[in-house]
Formats: sequence, structure tokens, C-alpha cells
Amino acid sequence: MPKAKPLGKEMILAAMAKTKSNRAACRYLNVSYQHYKKWAKIYDSETHDNLFEQHKNQSGKGIPKFLNPGKSDFSVLDIIEGRLDSSSFNPQKIKHRLIEEGYLKEECNQCGYHERRVIDYKMALLLHFKDGNKKHYGLDNVEFLCYNCYFTTIGDIFNDKQIEGMEDHKPINNASVDWELDEYTKQRLAELGLGDDEGDDELNIISRL
Repeated sequence: MPKAKPLGKEMILAAMAKTKSNRAACRYLNVSYQHYKKWAKIYDSETHDNLFEQHKNQSGKGIPKFLNPGKSDFSVLDIIEGRLDSSSFNPQKIKHRLIEEGYLKEECNQCGYHERRVIDYKMALLLHFKDGNKKHYGLDNVEFLCYNCYFTTIGDIFNDKQIEGMEDHKPINNASVDWELDEYTKQRLAELGLGDDEGDDELNIISRL
């Protein structure tokens, strides 16, 4: 796995200018929360003890509730350590919480891939359960793999019918692309300065990409 990159003061200040909390800043920089916290605490602040303290947003002001770990309806640590049954919760929400709270870095565990698709800011990563048990979220059992590494080391991502549909030379009549963005993706686009205008919908956001 690639070694975590050092974070310069200018990088952290730039992330702070674009975000509303330390957790959002680490997402903006595509690093784990613990890694961001270590570097942000190194640099002095004009108003606080350090940059990490300066960018704290404990009240969650301006942050959607679904992205605020302090107001969550479950403890992801309880799920990781097996004290809470994961089947009662949305797998996508658990996946996002693993990223948000710094338990998993949002990149391929094998090759380090972390590029985002420009049309909707999503990343081609799959959450892989090493023992095949999709209820076992122990940190020694889960990892992110990009599509290529998953295909190479684990198996097919698409079934034969899906591949046939993608490769078929026949034109698809009246085809339309579903540009619907979930709230998590909208928030991440907003952190990049996209979708901030009042009344923005999916088509307006994507038209500016």
C-alpha cells in the first residue's frame, strides 16, 4: 500500500478554505482523518493553538446531518468490533462512515487508485470482505479495491448478460442517462465549489463540470 503523503500547511489551509470541518477537509485532501489530524496539529494558527483546533466544527453548522458522525443513529465502531448487527443498517451508509471516521482510506488497498469520475465525483472502489461474510466489518476483514484489482485478484464484477449489453453493437433506442446524485455526492461536489447555488439540481451541477 502506498505510503501516506505529508501535508503541507498551504495544502491544509486550502482545504480549510473549501470546507466547513476537519472531517470535510480530510475528504477534500483524500487522506484519512487520523493522517490529516496529525499534520493539522503541527501548524500554528493565528486564532487557535493549531490549524486542527481552528477548523473544528463541533456544532455541525452547515453540515448535513447524514454527514455528521456526532449525530449518528449508530456507532460504526460497534459494528466493526461485532457488538452491533450490521444487517440492520444500510451498507452504503456503513461504507461512508468507515471513510468519514477515518477507519478506511478511500483508495484501492492494492494499487492506491483514488481518481474520481468528473461527472459525479464518484470513485471506482468496491468494499471487499476478505472472508466473504458481508456482515463482518472487522478492520482486518474489509478493504477497498478498484475495479481492476478486484477483477484481477477476486473475480468478475459484471455477469455475462451485463457485459453482453455493454459490448453489443446494437443501438439502444430512447436511452437516457440517470444523473441523480445522492446527498453524499452532492456534499462532496459542494466542497469543490460545485452545486452551491440555491436551487441547483443535478443537471445544472453536471452541466458545469
